[in-house]
Amino acid sequence: MLSRIEADSAEPVAKRVFQALRQAIVTMQFSPGQPLSEQEVAGQLGVSRQPVREAFIKLGESGLVTIRPQRGTFVVKISVKQVIDARFVREAVEVAVARKAGEDLPAAVVRDLRDNLRAQRAAAEDSTPERFLDLDEAFHRTIALGIGCEYAWRVVEETKAQMDRVRYLSLPHATPLDRLIHQHEAIVDAIEARDPDGAEAAMRRHLREILTSLPELEQRFPDLFDGAAAPAARPTCAA
Repeated sequence: MLSRIEADSAEPVAKRVFQALRQAIVTMQFSPGQPLSEQEVAGQLGVSRQPVREAFIKLGESGLVTIRPQRGTFVVKISVKQVIDARFVREAVEVAVARKAGEDLPAAVVRDLRDNLRAQRAAAEDSTPERFLDLDEAFHRTIALGIGCEYAWRVVEETKAQMDRVRYLSLPHATPLDRLIHQHEAIVDAIEARDPDGAEAAMRRHLREILTSLPELEQRFPDLFDGAAAPAARPTCAA
């Protein structure tokens, strides 16, 4: 059940509807393969059908739903190929961001990252994967925005929709939170030490973690994945 959209927010309704639906899909509140009804979603959120329709279109562009004329809108299953491709793009962007952060990230932003790490540890102790996922997102966003790379972060956000569902599944099932926190700490330590090589290497190791958890999750939850794999002869962006 979706929570109603706040009426007094300054953000456009369509944007808030998109964010609410994206979060519901990422956290498996809406399962892969599930049909979505404009009318039901609008009723749950307390909005008209128009912003829901706009959000469905944007979710389709993000690869999270498919809109079939005369049949309806459906949450797509997780595509391993798309996850691997998105991870490749994200690594290319964020490794460059980490290197630049290792050169000149302001000390105040480093303190913000340390605060975020403390909150991550608390979320891990409380076993709240949704909260940890939000903090993980904030961690990476803080680094990018801290060096003025807003566009780079927008590219990452637009690319990683499929990855986020795998990240959510992996937190309680395949990737120990302590491991992710240690990886985050290594990134911050290198940035604070003004070690761009170390920051780049730490970020690269961290963003390749999903390649370890993905096969296990695909085996454990076969109904959530599309089952399609790239032919062995076709190059992939796994490395």
